Amino acid sequence: MARNKEGLVLLLDVGPTMYSVLPEIKKVCSMLIQKKLIYGKFDEVGVVVFGTQETDNELTKEVGGYEHVVVLRNIKVVDGDLVDAFQELPRGNFDGDYLDAIVVGMDMLIKKYQATNKGKKRLCLITNALCPIKDSCEGTKEDQVNTIAAQMSAHGMKMESVIVRGRLCGGGDQRIMAENDRLLNLFSEKTSARAVYVESPTALLGAVKTRNISPVTIFRGDLELGSKMKIKVWVYKKTSEEKFPTLKKYSDKAPPTDRFATHEVKVDYEYKSVEDPNKVVPPEQRIKGYRYGPQVVPISSAEWDAVKFKPEKSVKLLGFTDASNIMRHYYMKDVNVFIPEPGNARAALAVSALARAMKEMNKVAILRCVWRQGQGSVVVGVLTPNISEKDSTPDSFYFNVLPFAEDVREFQFPSFSSFPASWQPNEQQQEAADNLVKMLDLAPSAKQEALLPDFTPNPVLERFYRHLELKSKHPDAAVPPLDETLKTITEADPDLLSEKKNVIDAFYKSFELKENPRLKKSSKRLLEKKPSGSDEDYRDTTNALAVKPVKVEKIGDSSPVQDFEAMMSRRDSPDWVGKAIQDMKNKIYSLVENSYDGDNHGKALECLLALRKGCILEQEPKQFNDFLHHLFNVRQEKKLRNFCESLIPKGLTLISKSEAIDSEVTDDEARNFLVKKELKFE
Repeated sequence: MARNKEGLVLLLDVGPTMYSVLPEIKKVCSMLIQKKLIYGKFDEVGVVVFGTQETDNELTKEVGGYEHVVVLRNIKVVDGDLVDAFQELPRGNFDGDYLDAIVVGMDMLIKKYQATNKGKKRLCLITNALCPIKDSCEGTKEDQVNTIAAQMSAHGMKMESVIVRGRLCGGGDQRIMAENDRLLNLFSEKTSARAVYVESPTALLGAVKTRNISPVTIFRGDLELGSKMKIKVWVYKKTSEEKFPTLKKYSDKAPPTDRFATHEVKVDYEYKSVEDPNKVVPPEQRIKGYRYGPQVVPISSAEWDAVKFKPEKSVKLLGFTDASNIMRHYYMKDVNVFIPEPGNARAALAVSALARAMKEMNKVAILRCVWRQGQGSVVVGVLTPNISEKDSTPDSFYFNVLPFAEDVREFQFPSFSSFPASWQPNEQQQEAADNLVKMLDLAPSAKQEALLPDFTPNPVLERFYRHLELKSKHPDAAVPPLDETLKTITEADPDLLSEKKNVIDAFYKSFELKENPRLKKSSKRLLEKKPSGSDEDYRDTTNALAVKPVKVEKIGDSSPVQDFEAMMSRRDSPDWVGKAIQDMKNKIYSLVENSYDGDNHGKALECLLALRKGCILEQEPKQFNDFLHHLFNVRQEKKLRNFCESLIPKGLTLISKSEAIDSEVTDDEARNFLVKKELKFE
């Protein structure tokens, strides 16, 4: 049996009040099974529907009662047939009793697993809780819930209740709804259960936890506040990016009759000498190296291991600072949560006291963390207090990694306040912008907030899972269009846009769009020298720019780079870009051929750099890449060979696809270009 195998029973309300939401329930249940086929192929799932005309469950046969509850599928290992079964969910004719369904689901789990699989048994109830439940023969409804919750705790079961409300199911009797909400929330107080309310198909899709990930600590030890004060804590990941399932290479060469064939592909690499391509270089004759200027410095694995920084495992407090000093954009990577060591009352008290003091003083802590012994890096981060709202949940901390100086990217932009008054929005424009922001508010009053992170699935992953399931049955199937439920995540609400069209039109009319002419370098410098402090300054600058510049028609000898940029910026004919590039190539050849002992190499290099930059801006990467290849391939002449050798230390290489989308050169090919040329020179 798989170590993390989960036993799950889905309890689905199919009564008349659920008709409108049944299509969405089919989608979310199918998605759950699709993910289990990828991540939990040993998991076992059963399905119970309630609110049906029929009755089919073992408890009815054994003790009677539990009417209108049907076991649609007994608990067994997930398979593709279950996905198809959800497409044919029955429609019931009776109001469903969710307590009867919970008891039937519990009975299935107990009979299947007995005392085993504790903590891996789960019930998932999906209902709108609009219908009343039957009165208990013994005691009150609360007593009945308490008895069920006690049995769930005794057998190590968990339960999540997804209550569908709002526009998905309409309204109902407020008294009945309040009673059902109270009973379902009572489960959360008495056992390991949670109740979630959803009002949209998107929220329903994200509310059902389709993948069960067991929490694993990344650190267990002391939070060292000083040499004599330490708190026992455990650290878990709070958020972590969900990535695509790992794609593996498979071979179809194995005989179809071989049931034990793995179809796996094994990849072996051979390293061969440049001087003798037929000679294989064994591992003991290979060593890694790092480029340092024009040379490559070899570093053996033993040296690399010796130079590594090997701090001791620890989490140490460096100090406190005001929360306002830590900007939100400093946060890096995943979020971790610090909790007191379970069962340690003194640790819980110390964490609570520290967290509440920090909250009251609006402080955060700066920590130095080494999560495990032998870790080659040190993490510095910020610890933020998280005060619990429940008595049963202890206070904790959230931890975010902070950047070092090398991790920060500084981008300086001028302040809007420095612009002239004519560039500032007037009252009408500001009001139009305010109305647009209010219109697109995701949390309007009296409505559930849209796109809550806890209930919003990743549309890219969801679409992938659906297509994978489709391909498993129809290998030649085309990629289907994006599902309407997923469109609500990636696109604005079309009903809202049509309803508030007047707001959008008012915003559009308030701002006149004009084409921004491309300024030459000399014009940009003029704008930079003139600070924008008033409208008069702006008019002066505009008048200065109105002076008609001299049109450059060829690249001269005195300032070839400036002439090249001027020709590239001309827009009176589409031919100027091509002419400028060709003239610059000729100029580079001329400078190299007419050089004496390399005296023109510096100027030729400036021209080559300008050519590279111009080809990137004008999306002409092939022109530059072909020229650079040509320089290195026809270097028989001594002067050209010397010039090419001088380019290698400069690191000037091909234009890659990341720099210009039209390039056919990958980043790796661009990086390896000069390395290969250097080896050929040697």
